[in-house]
Amino acid sequence: MYQTLKFEVNKHIATITLNRPDTYNAFNEEMSKEFLHALKACRKDKGVRVIVLTGEGKAFCSGQDLKDAQGKKRSLGESVDKRYNPMIRLVRGIEKPFVCRLNGVAAGAGASLALACDYVVASEKVKMVWAFVNIGLVLDSGSSWFLPRLVGHRKAFELATLGEKITAAQALEMGLVNEVVAPEDLDARVEEIAGKYAASAPRALALMKRMLNRSFESSLDQMLEVERQSQEIAGSTEDYKGGHGCFLRETRSTVSREIRNLKHLYVLVYHPLNLYFHAPSHCPCLSGQYQATVPHVQIPRRKGDDATLG
Repeated sequence: MYQTLKFEVNKHIATITLNRPDTYNAFNEEMSKEFLHALKACRKDKGVRVIVLTGEGKAFCSGQDLKDAQGKKRSLGESVDKRYNPMIRLVRGIEKPFVCRLNGVAAGAGASLALACDYVVASEKVKMVWAFVNIGLVLDSGSSWFLPRLVGHRKAFELATLGEKITAAQALEMGLVNEVVAPEDLDARVEEIAGKYAASAPRALALMKRMLNRSFESSLDQMLEVERQSQEIAGSTEDYKGGHGCFLRETRSTVSREIRNLKHLYVLVYHPLNLYFHAPSHCPCLSGQYQATVPHVQIPRRKGDDATLG
């Protein structure tokens, strides 16, 4: 289907692999078009719950293929507008988690693409660099937006204007990646993270990605309202209704086991939100009223609930 990408979907996980290893997976016009097509396919497919981005061979992505641009009369602004900006907007705008399997060099637009992802697992061999300044150009593909938010103005200015490589360890310290693992552990760790997202509540993940995207340009009051609206939506989903029931059953089972292990137990008092027990006064270690150790959960009353239960 694709000439410059590998694309597969397995167990709700879509994996897009940039596949031009001879150019360190640099973007030419064909790969840009195919990558956009693959992203749109992931957005449309309801069976896809998480997208993994990675590169074939030793590199993740080295940015623009400069050889592809040789001898062509083109507007750099038009190229950014039609090719790179749509990529970044899709990665940020598709309300599904993007996990970056950062396997090697990430440069220029390739580094920007990694930053656009929601979770980045990096190999210890990774090098990242924003070398635009070395050829007289400026940051693009969203790096001028991501870098200051992730590392602050001073460090962002340093990375942008010196054009020096940073290691995986440095990227982790700066907060540019979530974790760094040995190369031989990269696949297993990415599979584990992607699997967790694939098994999670898709609507809740979508809403949280939307909320966090909005937070940078919103006031506290605005975000409180977004949270209210989003919680209302999440609370009406089957994921909440099913997960809520399972949580209560598991909590009651756990508390029952804890209570059976307590000595000198006198009486158990059940309340729909909490469990309490009273112990006899002759037992100093248990005297008085104690709340059983369970996660605190506020359970809103619904229409039809028994009001006498509180």
